[in-house]
Amino acid sequence: MVRSSYPDIEIPDVSIHEFLFGDVAEDRLDATALIDGVSGAITTYRQLIAQIDLFAGALAAREVGVGTVVGVLCPNIPAFATIFHGILRAGATATTINSLYTSDEIANQLADAGATWLITMSPLLPGAKAAAAARGFDDDHVIVLDGADGHPSLPALLGEGRSAPDVDFDPATHLAILPYSSGTTGRPKGVMLTHRNLIANVSQCRTTISVGDGDRVLAVLPFFHIYGMTVLLNFALRQRAALVTMPKFDLGEFLRVVQEHRTNWVFIAPPIAVALAKHPLVDQFDTSAIRVVFSGAAPLDGTLAASVAERLDCVVCQGYGMTETSPVTHAIPYDRPEIDRSSVGMLLANTEARLLAEDGSDIDAPADGVSAPGEILIRGPQVMKGYLNRPDATAEMLDADGWLHTGDVATVSHDGVFRIVDRLKELIKYKGYQVAPAVLEAVLLEHPAIADAAVIGAVDDDGQEVPKAFVVVQQGAELDADAVMAHVAAHVAPHEKVRQVEFIDAIPKSASGKILRKDLRARA
Repeated sequence: MVRSSYPDIEIPDVSIHEFLFGDVAEDRLDATALIDGVSGAITTYRQLIAQIDLFAGALAAREVGVGTVVGVLCPNIPAFATIFHGILRAGATATTINSLYTSDEIANQLADAGATWLITMSPLLPGAKAAAAARGFDDDHVIVLDGADGHPSLPALLGEGRSAPDVDFDPATHLAILPYSSGTTGRPKGVMLTHRNLIANVSQCRTTISVGDGDRVLAVLPFFHIYGMTVLLNFALRQRAALVTMPKFDLGEFLRVVQEHRTNWVFIAPPIAVALAKHPLVDQFDTSAIRVVFSGAAPLDGTLAASVAERLDCVVCQGYGMTETSPVTHAIPYDRPEIDRSSVGMLLANTEARLLAEDGSDIDAPADGVSAPGEILIRGPQVMKGYLNRPDATAEMLDADGWLHTGDVATVSHDGVFRIVDRLKELIKYKGYQVAPAVLEAVLLEHPAIADAAVIGAVDDDGQEVPKAFVVVQQGAELDADAVMAHVAAHVAPHEKVRQVEFIDAIPKSASGKILRKDLRARA
């Protein structure tokens, strides 16, 4: 077992609202909390807190409170902070929904979560309304933030002027949110995260991720995903930074917002790192304000990290976690340049980890060098309560001693630095050898003519599993399959060679940046 090298910290026994906003200093109340990256509109901390209270009051007047689940289908806009924290302020539970979901997928999540309200925007209303109708919602239970006939709007609800309710619940057990797992390895499940889970993870991040008062943080990662929700919407606000919101990723718009709003902390997923390292458009914008690029949601290769750091003249860090851990368990500290950028850094405070070999035995941290790989298990106050209405799935994931089985394969060094090798279920077995797709993807991305790539296990003519690469070629470049395979062969062991290549227009990915390998397998 490996324990965090950081001393344990105290986790306050309060609601997330009290933790985030209960002690904002008077001289910070009129500082900027949120900036709309599109329009430039500013929301101060004083305005945000007032809006949260008013929205909570309007919900309470409609009997939304402890025991109510509210669906949130909304892109990254400043109002997201108001409605999300207004729901929690009222004592209700928020289930955040992927903005790209179809009406059937929205309806399925509303049903599984037991939601009786839905909040959305007019561009998303057709799918939202169809989903709500399928669940039997009346129009007055579908709040449309920017207004629609027959539906409550955010300005109208805030204009009622109602005071926030007094609510009573146990932060250690009361569900704050019900985010859903990505579904890349099975049917999406509601992850039960309490107020204490969220507070714990924000507190843990404060010891490692050095966002501070006055920083400007780019919020392009979706708030509906746990990464954007905890590290941006909650953590950055707790640190009294200013969040600059973007409703979706577009490289040109991303670079414009960085240039215009001088964002110095940029949280991304690896696909954005690929664009920052390789796309010629980057050179047309002033990115000098960027001090730190922090990557998460999927493994970031060290060579790619170095390319981003060199091009943008910034520090690149990455972390690790999952929805079931609120999400952060590991991070590379900003001030530790000696730590390998292809690693995920060190355990956060109050966190323990184990590595399990294939036979179920523990792999100890070595006295020197790096350990053998094993499945990483996590224990700490950020670990979920369980899966909603899924005791079977909970038991598979979370054992009786509180260890969460992540399904990820990792190594640990003698000084407590972890590296994620791959997913257990994604490892390719080639002639009995284990081949990690992430390793091959990193090699592929080093090729100057490759814009993006993904690797899966495919079946050859002999019925054996072999590594297959899906490759996106840089615009204007020329590349054939033989050249791709030769490039990989020059950098890996013989059993790790790519045996099949398919060229593709874009690598399918989830909103959080994870490669959707199940979609690629359907093509293979």
